[in-house]
Amino acid sequence: MRRYYIALILFISIAFLFSGCAGDDSTENQGDAHTPEGIVENAVFADLDGNEVNIQDFKGSLVLIDFWESWCGPCLQVFPAMEDLRQEYPDEFQVLAVTVGLNEGPEDARKFAEEHGYDFHFLYDEHEVFQRLGGQGIPFKAYVDPDGNFIKIEMGSYGREGDYNRAKELITEYFGE
Repeated sequence: MRRYYIALILFISIAFLFSGCAGDDSTENQGDAHTPEGIVENAVFADLDGNEVNIQDFKGSLVLIDFWESWCGPCLQVFPAMEDLRQEYPDEFQVLAVTVGLNEGPEDARKFAEEHGYDFHFLYDEHEVFQRLGGQGIPFKAYVDPDGNFIKIEMGSYGREGDYNRAKELITEYFGE
C-alpha cells in the first residue's frame, strides 16, 4: 500500500511539473528571459580574463555558441571544421567556444586555446547559460542570426562534415554564396 501512495505522489508531482512548465509557442514569448530564445538572445559569458562578453556584441555575424570542454572528443572533432568556416567566412561567422564548467574552468580553456590556433572566442559560462537552456551533455550548440535573434539549439554532433554542412547552410541562408 505504501508503494501505491509513493507512486501516486510521484505521478502527481511529475504531472504538476509538466503542466507548470508548459507554455504557448506564440511569438510574444520571444525575448522572455525564461525561454530558449530569451536565454540565448540575452546570454552573457566571461572571456578568459574575466571580462563580460554579451551575445549582442556579435550582431552582423551568424554566431555559433559551442558549449564544450577539452576532454569532449566529439566537441574537438568538429573544431577543425568550424575553423575552416571561420577562414571561409571571417566576417560572417563567429564561434563562441564556451567552456561549460562541468569538469574544467577558465584556466583549462586558456591552456587549450594557447595550444591550438583556432580563431574562436574562448569564453566561460559564468552565468550558467548552458544549464538554463537545459543542457545536460556536450556537444551542445546554439545558433544566433546576424540580427542577434535565436535560431536553434543542436544537441550532439553530426561529425566533422555534418556539422560543417549544417553551419554552412545557415551561413549561406543569411549571407548567400
